[in-house]
This record gives sequence, structure tokens and C-alpha cells, in this order.
Amino acid sequence: MSASPASPAPEAEQPVGPRPRRYIPRVPFWIQIVVGLVLGVLLGWLARSFELGWLVTTLDEIGSLFVQLLKLAVAPLVFFAILVSITNLRQVNNAARLATRTLLWFMVTSLIAVAIGLAIGLITNPGAGTGLTPKDGALSETKGSWIDFLTGIVPDNVITPFTELNVLQIVFMAAVAGIAALKLGEKAKPILTLSQSVLELLQKALWWVIRLAPIGTVGLIGYAIADYGWDLIGKYATFTADVYIGCALVMFGVYPLLLATVAKVSPLQFFKGAWPAIQLAFVSRSSVGTMPVTQRVTERLGVPKEYASFAVPFGATTKMDGCAAIYPALAAIFIAQIFDVQLGIGDYLLIAFVSVIGSAATAGLTGATVMLTLTLSTLGLPLEGVGLLMAIDPILDMMRTATNVAGQALVPVIVSAREKILDHDAYDTASASPIDSFGDDGVDDIDDADDRDRDEVRDAVPVTA
Repeated sequence: MSASPASPAPEAEQPVGPRPRRYIPRVPFWIQIVVGLVLGVLLGWLARSFELGWLVTTLDEIGSLFVQLLKLAVAPLVFFAILVSITNLRQVNNAARLATRTLLWFMVTSLIAVAIGLAIGLITNPGAGTGLTPKDGALSETKGSWIDFLTGIVPDNVITPFTELNVLQIVFMAAVAGIAALKLGEKAKPILTLSQSVLELLQKALWWVIRLAPIGTVGLIGYAIADYGWDLIGKYATFTADVYIGCALVMFGVYPLLLATVAKVSPLQFFKGAWPAIQLAFVSRSSVGTMPVTQRVTERLGVPKEYASFAVPFGATTKMDGCAAIYPALAAIFIAQIFDVQLGIGDYLLIAFVSVIGSAATAGLTGATVMLTLTLSTLGLPLEGVGLLMAIDPILDMMRTATNVAGQALVPVIVSAREKILDHDAYDTASASPIDSFGDDGVDDIDDADDRDRDEVRDAVPVTA
């Protein structure tokens, strides 16, 4: 009796391994940014040296388009981020205590930053020897006053804040909606689910814009050099150096000191983990545009997600050590010297007060004009002084925004460490950048859940040795 031929193994039982992962060599994001900076400076120099009008226009359009894409997501992103972050606080123990501590540390670091700005300004006299006069200034079209600030918190309708990009009013509406949702409880669950989905959709879309940052850098830096030129920058050399030195002292002096003494964690590890957000802020000049990256790196530094989802959006709209503390302090001294106005102790105290209370006026967007006009109007200084600084503003705004974002990541780490909810293991191992994490399709893995889902699918496939 002949042996019957062996039946072929069912298809499902054939050994199947994980799909080969295609490896595409890629350039680290920070190198792309550096290349963009260098290329932007080179093209800007060429455009100005050889009077290439078409190149100046092209650089301007590239940079403007990148900023416009960031702004496009700002209004809905702020609204849903604040709404969701407030409702997420119910998942955190001692939520009220965490919120209070967060606000307190925002104020403390702002006071330190404004004190450093004032000290540098008084030592260096940035307005002296510039050759600038009051007639070089122009009245700013964007103004801020305490009346406008206080009355402008509550909008006239729900549409205008979004169309006019009034971030302060958007924050107000989002906070009201978030608190109301907490009071409604289960009845608000469908709205919260929808809000979470919309927020994730916006963050996904914004990440695609963020990937364009190297190209945007070429346009922004190139146009700044082509339009303003080194001669103009030279007139503001002392003031520019003051802003950069002041921001550097806060970011690399004060922040590490607080991390080492208050949070009792490694400052170097903080910058290692937070650097992707800081470098993106430097290029984009938008705290709100950088917010998804800031929140991601903050979570990777061991801050609980529920708390980070509150602290980071809140900080992105109110925590501005660069734009609302160092810069207005130095700018007020600079403008007072140009217009030959003597400032006294009371004026310096007013600057500190405005920096702490009025920082929400900066709105997390590119530039700090509203905050500066608010400071000048409080001190009684001519608003024409704003025009003196507009030409150099993009160069200054890069370092200011980087400082803002570093502070927005710092405070959640300090508060979490003080409240003993910081994951020290995650903090000590934080290194991967969210903009350097790629999936199988070659784009960024924004959500760690995507990685987990892929791993689960891979592990579920039987592998026969």
C-alpha cells in the first residue's frame, strides 16, 4: 500500500514573518534646519548684493507662506487644546493644586526673566550711540492698552475671534467651554470625544507643516537678510546682542539652575529631550505652532500626559519669558533712551508688573508688538518707538520664541518633580525627537499608539523558525 502524498500545509499555517521594513536614509531634522539657515543667509546675501528683486520676492513668499500655514491652524488648535486640557485635569489627582503651582511658576520665572532684561538694559544702554532719532520711528498700527486688554478678553461673538485670530478671546471661550463640560459630566462626553478627535486631526495636519520648517527657514532668514541688510542690523547691534544674551542667560542659566535645585533633575537631560521643540520654535517663531512638539517632548521628559496636555497649551498662550519679559524690558529702556525719557524705579516695577500680568497679550504668535505697545502705553512712552524695532523684529523673535518654548516645557517638569509625579526613568532616557521618529510610510509618528499598533500586528503574526 503506497503512502499517500502529504497534503500541503494550509495557507494560514505557512511560516509568515514580519514585512521587511524598508530603510530610507534620512537627514536628521536639526541638520535640515541648519542647512536651511545657511542657505537662507547665502540667498539673502546674494539677493541684496546683486539687487535680485525676483529672489527677494521669492524668499518673502516662501517665508510668508510657511508662517501663514502655521497661523491657519492656530485658532482651532488653541480652542480645542485648551478645552481638552481643562477636561483632562479631572483625570489628575490634585488638579487644582497642579494648576495653581503651574501658574505660580509661570509668574516666578517671568519675574526672573524681566529682572535680567532690566539689568542688561541698564548696564549696556542699548539706545546709546545708535544714530537713531525719534523721527526714525513710526506709529504702530497694532496697539495694546490695559483697557483693550481687559475689555478684549470677552468677545462680542463667537466668530470674530477666529477670523481675526484674537487668541486671548479664543482662550477665554475655550476655558468657559471646558469648565462647562466638566460641570455637565457624562452629558458632555460626545462633545469631548469629538473635540479630542478634532485636536488630533489638527495636530496631525500641523506636523505636516512643521516638516516644511527647513524650507520656511530659507525664506524667513533669506528675506530678513535681503530686506534689512547687515548695515541695519549693525545699528541695532547692542540691542540685538542684549536680547540674545538675556534669553541665553535665562534659558541656559536660570532654567538649569531651577532644574538642578528645585526639580533636582539633570539640566543636560532636559535640553536633550526638549531640544526638538526649542529648535523648531527658533525657526517658526510661533509658540502655538510649536505646541504639539512641545507637548510631545514634555511627555517624553516624564510629565504625565494628563497634566502636560493642560500645562503646555496653557503655557503656549500665556508663558512668554522671551517675548513678554526680557524683550519689553529691554525695548522700553531702548526706546526711552532714543526719545530721551528718564525712567525711574517706579517705571521698572511697572515693566515687571506688565510682564507678569499681561503676558497673555502676546498670544503665542510671531512677534510681540501687542505686548510692547502695552508696556509703552503703561509707561507713557511714545508708541512711535515700536516702529524703531519692527525692522529688526524677525531676527529678535527667533531667540525670544525659543526661550518661550523652553520655559513652557520647563515649568511642567518642575511642578511634576515637586509633586512627585514625574517619571524619572522616562526623564533620564528621553532622547528621541518626535520629528525624527518615522513610521513605515516615511512620515512622522505623531502618536505613540501608532507604534504600539504596528508592534501588536507584527507580534500577532506567527513566525516559524
